[in-house]
Amino acid sequence: MELKEKLLSSFMAFEERIDVHSDLYDVRTSAIKNFENKGFPTKKEEAWKYTSLNTILKNDFSVFPKTENTIQYSDVKKYFLHEIDSYKVVFIDGVFSSFLSSTTHDGIDVCLMSSVLTKPKYKMIIDSYFNKVASKDESLTSLNTAFANEGAYINIPKSKVADKPIEIMYFSTGKEVALLVQPRNLIIVGENSHVQIIERHQSLNENPVLTNSVTEIFAQKRAIVDYYKIQNDNLEANLIDNTYVSQKLESTVSVNTFSFGGNLTRNNLNFYHLGERIVSNLNGITIIGDKQHVDHYTLVQHAQPNCESHQDYKGIFSDRSIGVFNGKIFVEKEAQKTNAFQKSNNILLSDKATINAKPQLEIFADDVKCSHGCTIGQLDETAMFYMQSRGIPKKEAKALLMYAFSNAVIESIKIPELKQRITTIIANKLGVKLGFDL
Repeated sequence: MELKEKLLSSFMAFEERIDVHSDLYDVRTSAIKNFENKGFPTKKEEAWKYTSLNTILKNDFSVFPKTENTIQYSDVKKYFLHEIDSYKVVFIDGVFSSFLSSTTHDGIDVCLMSSVLTKPKYKMIIDSYFNKVASKDESLTSLNTAFANEGAYINIPKSKVADKPIEIMYFSTGKEVALLVQPRNLIIVGENSHVQIIERHQSLNENPVLTNSVTEIFAQKRAIVDYYKIQNDNLEANLIDNTYVSQKLESTVSVNTFSFGGNLTRNNLNFYHLGERIVSNLNGITIIGDKQHVDHYTLVQHAQPNCESHQDYKGIFSDRSIGVFNGKIFVEKEAQKTNAFQKSNNILLSDKATINAKPQLEIFADDVKCSHGCTIGQLDETAMFYMQSRGIPKKEAKALLMYAFSNAVIESIKIPELKQRITTIIANKLGVKLGFDL
């Protein structure tokens, strides 16, 4: 049975199995019908022109884990930001792990989507936020909505600052021959509030896994959200990450995406402006090799005047790896005084590596500052020669240049311990050990 048919046949059993908020029945039914009509995206669609799911979908994925699995903290400690204290929301094969988690309702809510979906006291939250910014048309987002049940729920009330970072961790044990998981995250950051969030999906086995994740982020007036996505999975893991961000007056949201591992990674990142003087920051570093494939698809919709968006994506590709950057800035007629900037800079370390870049601007206002640019090249041989003539070995000189290339994005990390972790991962990817930190 093909995966699409398996999912459609599983939907009725899923609806009967879970006790969900009754108002979601129509939402789920509409979503599964949209997925049924559209199916999985193909390269015939412009947005998926350079990324094919055909090979992945041939796996016989289990839609629901057959057993509830556990893991020891010592086995996964290295994946956490254990150098500092943090709240943790941890899932094992899509199932919440209370043993590994550290949640709270003390002043802020850091807990589970399943609780929010089933408890009457959260009805107003669900009615106001659930599925309100996520696409109703995109097929994979619709698939996630149809089966949405578990994930992280974070609510930072008005004028609150989260006292420590929040880590959202999804582990796949590999106990299933192949597993499909569909986490759903809802993040609400109140007026004048601030939160730092780290998200990671990690396989602990070589069995194939496909993660179809959806995150909705709502930033209220003057809210500040710093979101970090660490993607450093093994070569049998596939991730489709759909993130939707709704911003109100004077809010600042930064999403930093670090793509180092996995077989296929697709990041759909969508920002919507609902007020003036909004700032949106989209940063990314991609370093991949082998036959890895990373696709960044971004949209920033400027609908109000006096707002800013900054996109800065760096890519380093070796072997037969493939990178895609498809970024779109949309400036509506009312969005005068918009400042929108987009950069995609890429280095190819192999003649067989590929980068497909499609920066786009659609501007309907006449008083704006907007620019986009893309560069694709190789390391500067002159700089390499200069460094080697000063006694720096070729391998270290090459790594230094690539560090410098990535530095602007690394500097945007506001958690020192995470910054150190990312620089270490980059050094490992480049196969060097440098005696300094960026």
